[in-house]
Amino acid sequence: MIDIKESKNKPEKLKKTIDDKNNKKDENEFKKKETKEIKDSELDIEVKKTKQLEEDLKSIRDEKLRLLAEMENLRKRFEKEKIESIKFGSINLARDILLPCDNLSRALESLSDEEKNNKKNQGLIKGLEMVQQEIISILEKNGIKKINALNEKFDHNLHQAMAEIESDKESGIVLKELQTGYTMHDRLLRPSMVVLSKKKEQNEDKNYKNDEDE
Repeated sequence: MIDIKESKNKPEKLKKTIDDKNNKKDENEFKKKETKEIKDSELDIEVKKTKQLEEDLKSIRDEKLRLLAEMENLRKRFEKEKIESIKFGSINLARDILLPCDNLSRALESLSDEEKNNKKNQGLIKGLEMVQQEIISILEKNGIKKINALNEKFDHNLHQAMAEIESDKESGIVLKELQTGYTMHDRLLRPSMVVLSKKKEQNEDKNYKNDEDE
């Protein structure tokens, strides 16, 4: 004999069982979803950490390269200063030596032909010329060279203009050297003091001719 009450409860139990299964399924799906979100979040964090580490490494590498470049520049500058110190350390002494050398040259140039031809002066003149040549030789050994200025075009890097003289030559040609200039290892030690040419104006010549014709 079938129990009517039990028969009535069966659909309810079945429904409950189905609901429980559905709830459990939803719960499992939620857990899976939650687990996936956690994993994705952790992955994002790892990716961000990796990117940050790469950026930090790049920054450190760039900083290292910059420091190496600065050190190399400092080394080159130190080497350059060292070489220049050796080359030009005696520049002030060199300038001082030029003064007696100038005086010696002026003394020899001031001698008249009569004084030069006088036998009594021959020994003294020859001795002075030997001293002058020896000084020039010492200067050249130390990289000091005379600037050849006469009949050259004016160069503001080597010459210092003291005056101008009207001439048939083009303007800016060195006609006279008042003081010899020198370079030291291709660096200017002392400029040549010079007198420059100033080309005569053609108008003046024309006016002079017109006055003669009148």
